Amino acid sequence: MEKLAALYPAHITELNRRVAEICARENLAGLVIHSGQPHRQFLDDMDYPFKVNPHFKAWLPVVDNPHCWLLVNGKDKPQLIFYRPEDFWHKVADVPTAFWTQELDIKLLTKADKVAELLPDQVGQWAYIGEHIDVAEVLGFTARNPEAVISYLHYHRATKTDYELVCLRQANHIAVKGHLAAKSAFYGGASEFEIQQSYLAATDQGENQMPYGNIVALNENAAILHYTALEHQAPAERHSFLIDAGASFSGYAADITRTYAFEKNLFGELITAVDVLQRQIIDMMRPGVKYVDLHVATHQKLAQILIDFNLANGGVADLIESGVTAAFFPHGLGHMLGLQVHDMGGFLHDERGTHIAPPQAHPFLRCTRTLDVNQVLTIEPGLYIIDSLLASLKADKRSQMVQWNTVEQLRPFGGIRIEDNVIVHNDRVENMTRDLGLND
Repeated sequence: MEKLAALYPAHITELNRRVAEICARENLAGLVIHSGQPHRQFLDDMDYPFKVNPHFKAWLPVVDNPHCWLLVNGKDKPQLIFYRPEDFWHKVADVPTAFWTQELDIKLLTKADKVAELLPDQVGQWAYIGEHIDVAEVLGFTARNPEAVISYLHYHRATKTDYELVCLRQANHIAVKGHLAAKSAFYGGASEFEIQQSYLAATDQGENQMPYGNIVALNENAAILHYTALEHQAPAERHSFLIDAGASFSGYAADITRTYAFEKNLFGELITAVDVLQRQIIDMMRPGVKYVDLHVATHQKLAQILIDFNLANGGVADLIESGVTAAFFPHGLGHMLGLQVHDMGGFLHDERGTHIAPPQAHPFLRCTRTLDVNQVLTIEPGLYIIDSLLASLKADKRSQMVQWNTVEQLRPFGGIRIEDNVIVHNDRVENMTRDLGLND
């Protein structure tokens, strides 16, 4: 915490600088950032788990308290309206005293519907940033999530402050503990559900604290890209294990994937090949490199793996152009990472919001930015046996480019994904995930 406390004032200075610039450009008095409100479950008296507005938690590590508000104009000390009701039904948030409170003026709000009394007098000159547009309208905000402001904030959010980098490293540190525990549980014979419980226990975080729903997939379930079913019964035969799971720290996310073979076999060798590919792509990262080019290079290297492992035949260029590599690797190379797992700004060319669409041949790519210093991204190549995608190859002349016997041999294993979280520095790439102990 001492390191975070030392870095936090500079973090606030940078956020204030950004707000001052965009507010001057858009002729705004400032921004009023809403933490959000709970969402009530239909026909019930309970709420869904609260998820804070990422624009709010960019300023301070309060992620579990709805009805809070931030008033920022880039010139004055940020003001926090902190919700602390009188409530004997639920645990009320303590009055904050952590290191970050020194950088904000704090006012307490006891009734959510009385916030207007603490907002600026000329609220029409301020912009509302948040989800609840109906609330903003009632309060008198005429500027609600203005596009120019949102684009500016999203573009610059890709550049992390030193404070944010420490938070992201800590999120990785926590997630690595979970991955090591999950790996041990897999080799110990646990079911998907049991592996998930081992992961949560090791990270000391509950499911609602995870930045996304963990993917814990045994055998052929690893071919389902967003598999979250969590079977309670362990399979009769144990072939493979894919885990895509993260952790949270002060509002920042880790997002890590590993794949394991239960025995030494062809699938294990294939995992090693994808792991080598992934490290090679990370070695190519540096400021000025286009993320799209990394994705294309991944397909080139993957095509060679398909050839080397007798999964496909033909030339590298032909396998890519015909869509064979896309059938085995249908998703993007990765995405930006930070306050959100799929952090905003990955498609922005500039702070005015110019959109860079992914290439037509790779529509699922989540990032088209040019890399720059202090950007944080995931690198996650994969190779899967997905029957619905392979069926399209089998239905036409591309069928002769696929070695179906090898496909059949690998089908029980599902698929492979290797994912690390990396920071782009001026003279190197920092692989947080491997540096913190997850090296296989």
